[in-house]
Parts: sequence; C-alpha cells; structure tokens
Amino acid sequence: MHLPVASQGSTILHERRRRPAWGFSMSDPIRTMLELAKTLAVVGLSSKPTRASNGVAAYMQAHGYRIIPVNPHETSVLGEKAYPRLEAISEAVDMVVVFRRSEHLPKIVESAIRLGAKAVWMQEGVRHEAAAQRARSAGLEVVQDHCILKEHAKRFVAGV
Repeated sequence: MHLPVASQGSTILHERRRRPAWGFSMSDPIRTMLELAKTLAVVGLSSKPTRASNGVAAYMQAHGYRIIPVNPHETSVLGEKAYPRLEAISEAVDMVVVFRRSEHLPKIVESAIRLGAKAVWMQEGVRHEAAAQRARSAGLEVVQDHCILKEHAKRFVAGV
C-alpha cells in the first residue's frame, strides 16, 4: 500500500511492508529515515564547493552523518575517501543519496540493493518511477525529487 505525503508539489511514496527495513512512523516517514540513517553514500558527490552535491553533503556531515563519496573522478571529498562506484564500498551504508541524472537511476538502484542499503534518496529534479518501484519491491525506502538538506532542516533545525 502506498501512502502519499505531499510536499512542495512533489509526492513522497512510502510503501508499507510486512517487515520494513526500519520501523517507520507513518506520520512522518522522512523524519524516521533521517533519524535512523547514520551512513550516507552520496553518488555524484563533487569536490567542487560550488556544486550542490558538495554543499548538501557538507551540511549533512556537519549534522553528524558519515558521508561516503561515490564518484569515479574523485579520490577524496570532504575529508573522506571517495569510491568509484557503490560496489567498491566495503562498509555498511544506510542510505544512498543520488546526485545523478534520472537515466542513471536503474543501475544505481540495483547497486544500492546489492550493497544492502535501506533507502535511496533521489535529490531535487531526480525521479525514475521504475527504479523507485524496483527499490521498494526489494525492501528499500524511497524518496524522489526532494532535497535531503531542506528536508533535514525543516525537521531538525530550529527556526527553519
């Protein structure tokens, strides 16, 4: 069963399953995702400070999240070793945050499933319904077309 939650003109779909990856609050599944995730693999993370991926990842890192950069063109970002692809990561990842064009989502979702991630977060402007459905059917939570920084700030930063 899908429960839509409207936010800024986009829809976040939360699928209720028999055994969810995390014990989600139906009133605010995004809050639960952000509370439970500790390690974020950020696909498309750039070392260039002018890129959105860098600013968003730096914000999340400053708020206590472990950031694992995933970009074949980087060796280190935000003081963390960068990996060329998700499959190269040897540690547990809670959430895969995607800063890539939508057409790359099917491969990224398959990699996230193999990695054992619990969630896939597609940043603003990034949606792929078939990839999202594939992730949900594999037991992952999915957020599409939303900025993780904005959603975190709305829920956890006073005065926002």
